[in-house]
Amino acid sequence: MLYLQNIVFKFRLFIKRVKQRKGIILAGGKGSRLYPLTLALSKQLMPIYDKPMIYYPVSTLMLANIKEILVITTKRDIDSFKKLLGDGNNWGVNFSYKIQDEPKGIAEAFLIGKEFINNSPSALILGDNLFHGAELIEKLCKAEKNKGATIFLYPVKDPKRYGIAEFDNNQKVVSIIEKPTKPKSKYAVTGLYFYDEKVVNFAESITPSKRGELEITDINQLYLSDNNLTAEILSRGSAWLDTGTFDSLSEAGTYIQTLEKRQGLKIGCPEEIAWNKGWISDNDLEKLSFKYPNSEYSTYLKKLPFNEY
Repeated sequence: MLYLQNIVFKFRLFIKRVKQRKGIILAGGKGSRLYPLTLALSKQLMPIYDKPMIYYPVSTLMLANIKEILVITTKRDIDSFKKLLGDGNNWGVNFSYKIQDEPKGIAEAFLIGKEFINNSPSALILGDNLFHGAELIEKLCKAEKNKGATIFLYPVKDPKRYGIAEFDNNQKVVSIIEKPTKPKSKYAVTGLYFYDEKVVNFAESITPSKRGELEITDINQLYLSDNNLTAEILSRGSAWLDTGTFDSLSEAGTYIQTLEKRQGLKIGCPEEIAWNKGWISDNDLEKLSFKYPNSEYSTYLKKLPFNEY
């Protein structure tokens, strides 16, 4: 009996050590840059071609093998997100929901999600960020294995608008400056972040910036000071779209439409990702297709088991 108890004890210790990474989607805010479109509807519920915007960040987390996902949104919109996404069981994942009363910075997500994270590693993605590219899955897998924090960088032509990474001669990040007047590089920090279990403590330790927000850059700087931050650069073959303006919203829809029409494959399709990963069965996929009768989306799901790639 003592021998069995010892085995059970060691197994519990092992499970505790290998806690699964949890995902957070920050889908709050007023979306004021998109007024009047967002006066009655969350930006993240608006369409990017043939899918709601939030399907794309959900898909990114699923591609990273993250199955526990917290959606942080406003009191006005939370019921709409619940109606759209449900509990996640249909996709082999689990959705939780929390309200952000007022937008007080990206880093606030870790204070709101403290109980959800529960000392696990986590990944945070902004609800209006879309990632795509052949190397994306490889980069996500690397981030999952990295220690400390991992940020994703993308080259931009107008670096004064973003948080920009500065590199040393060995191409290692030495600083991150928010909206620099004299940018030291063209590499912007995107809205996707992987952190270890220390992130909540770091979020609790920082103070609001001059604009009254808890800045994600401050958390990244803390990891950088600990020499515990890795930067993954997304190459020119990848796409990062921040859909917070009228132009970027339209551009994202055109981008998805062009690729899907050319390839005959969906981008940001949670049902397909869940099915490919074995989280749902052929039977489950067929049942999901009936949720969207008379739609092209339904036809696509029905054909998946018979497609040859």
